[in-house]
Amino acid sequence: MTHPIYTQQQLQRKTLNQLKTIYAQLDIKTEVSDKRCKESWVNAIITHQSTKLQKVDNQALAQAEFDSYIADQAQVVAPEPFTIVEISFDHHEYYADDKLVASISHDDNHLTQPWVVMVNDKELFRANTLMRCDRFICTHYKDGTLPVQEQLATPCATGNEVMAQIFNQCQNYGYEILNDGIYNNNIKLGEVGQTDSNWWFTRATDETQRIACDSAREVVW
Repeated sequence: MTHPIYTQQQLQRKTLNQLKTIYAQLDIKTEVSDKRCKESWVNAIITHQSTKLQKVDNQALAQAEFDSYIADQAQVVAPEPFTIVEISFDHHEYYADDKLVASISHDDNHLTQPWVVMVNDKELFRANTLMRCDRFICTHYKDGTLPVQEQLATPCATGNEVMAQIFNQCQNYGYEILNDGIYNNNIKLGEVGQTDSNWWFTRATDETQRIACDSAREVVW
């Protein structure tokens, strides 16, 4: 229940009985030194109100500090704009700027912590869920403690890197990648595939013509 806040001047204008009523309504526990004196009742009420207001201010300050902490933590663990390529259910690769950062795989031989973060073919972290591994990669990439993944010496892109590039380009244009092709506003634009390690795409207007490509930038509908 919300009670009004009385000023010193307002209370001074109250009668003794009115002050006693306010004292009771506010459920004040402060002892009144002289129950026959108005000033004692006024002081008790003012002291009670000051304590309550201080408590509210402290709670507001604590809440503000907590909100700031949560915002800072969210910023710390906020993931980079990774492109996550799902090779299969049990294998995911993380790319940043089309470069492989880390991968997550599933170890069938480990029952309690089957999900593994790998960098340069070395195990860095294990967890019982895929999301914990995701958080590990995002957090340590953000603070710079994730080992640098060695990239291919040649500029030739792997199939997964090409898919990462295609995914990025589709996101830039608001396209959607589904199992049977690439769509824009539920309209199929074409398909992307791989045959004998050679990538190609087709346009929806002529799906029989496969156009060779080795870069996502070449996929222009």
